[in-house]
Formats: sequence, C-alpha cells, structure tokens
Amino acid sequence: MTSVVISGTGLYTPSEAISNQELVISFNQWAEDWNQQHAQEIAAGTLVAQPLSDAAFIEKASGIQSRYVMDKAGILDPQRMKPFLAERSNDQPSIQAEMAVAAAQQALTQAGLSADQIDLVIVACSNLQRAYPAVAIEVQQQLGTSGYAFDMNVACSSATFGIQTGVNAIQAGQARRVLMVNPEICTAHLNFRDRDSHFIFGDACTAVILEDADLAQAAEQFEVFSSKLITQFSNNIRNNAGFLNRCDEANAQQSDKLFKQEGRKVFKEVCPMVAEMIVQQLAQEALEPQQLSRLWLHQANLSMNLLISKRVLGREATAQEAPVILDRYANTSSAGSIIAFHLHRDDLAAGAIGVICSFGAGYSAGCLLVRKRAL
Repeated sequence: MTSVVISGTGLYTPSEAISNQELVISFNQWAEDWNQQHAQEIAAGTLVAQPLSDAAFIEKASGIQSRYVMDKAGILDPQRMKPFLAERSNDQPSIQAEMAVAAAQQALTQAGLSADQIDLVIVACSNLQRAYPAVAIEVQQQLGTSGYAFDMNVACSSATFGIQTGVNAIQAGQARRVLMVNPEICTAHLNFRDRDSHFIFGDACTAVILEDADLAQAAEQFEVFSSKLITQFSNNIRNNAGFLNRCDEANAQQSDKLFKQEGRKVFKEVCPMVAEMIVQQLAQEALEPQQLSRLWLHQANLSMNLLISKRVLGREATAQEAPVILDRYANTSSAGSIIAFHLHRDDLAAGAIGVICSFGAGYSAGCLLVRKRAL
C-alpha cells in the first residue's frame, strides 16, 4: 500500500484578538442593560435576570485566556455582539477562500511545492459560508491547482476526517498530492449573549499537504500510518442554522439557531470515548501508549485534554507531550489539533510517534497516528 506523508502545514491567524476581560466587559454591559430593560418582569418572576460573566472563571473553566477573531469591534459592541464581515460581490474572493489561500501558501512553501502540483483540494470545516459553488473549487481557482476539489463538514473533526479522505485518494491513485484546509470562522456561529458559551470560540485557518511518500521532498515529513474515525449521534453539541430556517419565519425569529452544547454531558461522554479510541488504535498497531511522543489533541477545553491524555498515558502528560494552544487561540473547531501539530513538532526526533486527534459534534472523533520520517 502507498505510504502517505504530511509534508507541509500552514496557519492563518487573524490580526485581531480579544482577551477574556474585554469579552466580559462587553457581555456584562449587555446583560446589565437587558436586566434594566426587563426590571419589572424580573421583579414579577416572569423573566430570569441575565447572570454576569467573569474573566477568571472563564480561564479556570476552559483554559482560554484570549482568542483571535476576524472582527473585534462587532463582537465587543454590546448593541451588536457578532462580527461584522461585509458581504462581498460574487466576483471577489470569499472570506473563507482568502483565509484558506493564505494558510495553503505557507504549507506549499514548507512542502517545497508549487500550487500546480496539487491534484485535490479539500475544504473541511464546521460551517461553510455558502452551499455552492464549493469553496474548495474557489480555492483551487485562486491558487491555480489542477485536478478536482470539494467541501466537507464533520464539525470539529473535519480536519482529521479530511486528512484521511486525502490519504484515501492518494492510496486509491486518484491524486498524488492533496491540499486540505480548514477555514474556521467560529465567531460567526457563536451566540455572544449566552454566558455559558460566549467565550469558547476563536477564528483561524490551517492547511495540510499530503503526498505520496515516494514523491515528497520536504525537509520534515510525517507518515500517516494508521487512522481511526468514529461517529455516534448526539444532540449535546448542535447548530441548527441552515437553509430551512427561512421556511418557518416565526420560529426562526424567536429561536437561537446558533451553537449550543450541554457542556457537562459532553465532558462525561466524550473524554472516555476518545481515550479508549486512542488506546485501542495503538493496540491494533502493537504499540504501547508509552511509545507516544506527542498528543496533538483537539483544543476545546483544557480539562478535557488533561483527562484524555492522562487516561491514555496512565499518568499526567507534560506540557511538551500534550501541547496546548487554546489558551491564546480558544476553540477553533477543526483547526485546533492542526494548529497544535503545526506549532509543536519540530523538536521530535526521527521515528517519533504522535497522535493527531479531534472530537466534537456528532459525536465525531478522528485519530491519526503519525511517525516522523528519517530523511
């Protein structure tokens, strides 16, 4: 079977960032205004007052200190509380394509490739800004790649599922080189007026180059030698925004169709599922958990990552073994584990084994075992 390697990665980081304190000031201003406007109903017991948020609690509960965003002013405006991303004409590059191209160019440079050497482009992310034409085909056109392109969505697991889809295409002979990108504008599907989730997400875009190992010339390569993908239906993480919303105007106006989750249920159900998945995958490859040099885990919540890595390794993981980037990036959905991989792999020696792991809505989870090649 054809060996497939990751030969390059890229990362687009927005220029603006929001600290926990800035976010809390905006939220609390909105909450206080709302409570004042509805003071009579609150006093009568027909409405419940909006609780205030707290920066220290956010960091303690999630590990998040700040997040990068596509638009800071719109999110922090208590009268708006959502990013302002101006609509572009059909003749202009879309926002997600622009992000993807920036990340892709870094990945191509790292892999030592030109865009016309790419045979397949996959855009994999939790939300796409349009149904069609595929953003991936726009990225293909913007970069000047050959072959074909398509979009896919497996929520927070889109990157790992996208990488495995690229591996499959190479091993099936449909492509020699694949570009997989994850343009995540998570702040656009987050309800910033929900105290329980207003701090969770940030924006970013990652890119991964996959190649037939016999063709790869990059100075650093990681062979994808094993993968495991699972899905299990759950309503505990859900986003109902979609084209059918317009078909029930009254309900669409009354209901929040954006991101919702039952955080405690997700924690209790997902952590053991993912830890067991990694351990089982290692066993299938006749590997012991102690042979893992790195765990590039989905960056959703620090406590989740700490618990999963502890269950896999049988002890507390060091910061080097399970690197964290969510403190400054927050949850970037499918991009999170790839950001961690992009930023925390150069120190590994040839032969080192690591796992790139995602988990999220669906439930969906993907694990890729990778080995640094000796060149």
